[in-house]
Amino acid sequence: MDLQLREKLALVTGSTAGIGYAIAEGLAREGASVIVNGRAAPRLKSAVEAIRSKYPNSNVEGFQGDLSSAEGCNALASKYPAIDILVNNLGIFNPQPFEEINDDEWRKFFEVNVLSGVRLSRAYLPAMKQKNWGRVVFISSESAIHIPVEMIHYGFTKTAQLAISRGLAETTAGTGVTVNAVLTASESLKPRNMELNASLPEKIGHAGITVGDKWEPGDLGLLIHLPRGAKFSRLRL
Repeated sequence: MDLQLREKLALVTGSTAGIGYAIAEGLAREGASVIVNGRAAPRLKSAVEAIRSKYPNSNVEGFQGDLSSAEGCNALASKYPAIDILVNNLGIFNPQPFEEINDDEWRKFFEVNVLSGVRLSRAYLPAMKQKNWGRVVFISSESAIHIPVEMIHYGFTKTAQLAISRGLAETTAGTGVTVNAVLTASESLKPRNMELNASLPEKIGHAGITVGDKWEPGDLGLLIHLPRGAKFSRLRL
């Protein structure tokens, strides 16, 4: 697969493990320069070294910082004033009864899962528009549509990501910049219908891909080349 990403700089937030790491690795494989992000220095170093080891010719570096804070986002934007691909993957979850979720926990989830992507999109979209090329991707979840009763605060933040990405997509009309959301799903969130879920994008009126919790090489091409506002849904679990 050649996604023509050479000379492109990509940032994947929260990418020392899981889907974030898989996306960062895939971007490196395709020739993009990649910024891996994490808060813990040992895990960040390990992730960067693992990608470099697997792809010796790759250009991969790490940014240690908490991107759930305005200070962390500002520090990142100061070090990297412009990027071509922004993957807003940073996120947290925690099963908890609604009655036990206090205000501080609601604020924490909003800061990490929503405002991190808002701040970074605000920082990088202007240059993308000026350059007439860019990709902004929010890694959301099928929990945005099927709110989990045990994680209502998490589902709320994932729905917010859809609203943000949809609104931002409208601001890029007529440009070479696209903004989309990817809806992932885990084993615990399997819908009853395991076939192609063509109705999901219609429900949200927004671009979306459901890919399951296992990231596969083919998913990267969809992530990068999904047209602005496309209505496409795929479930792989």
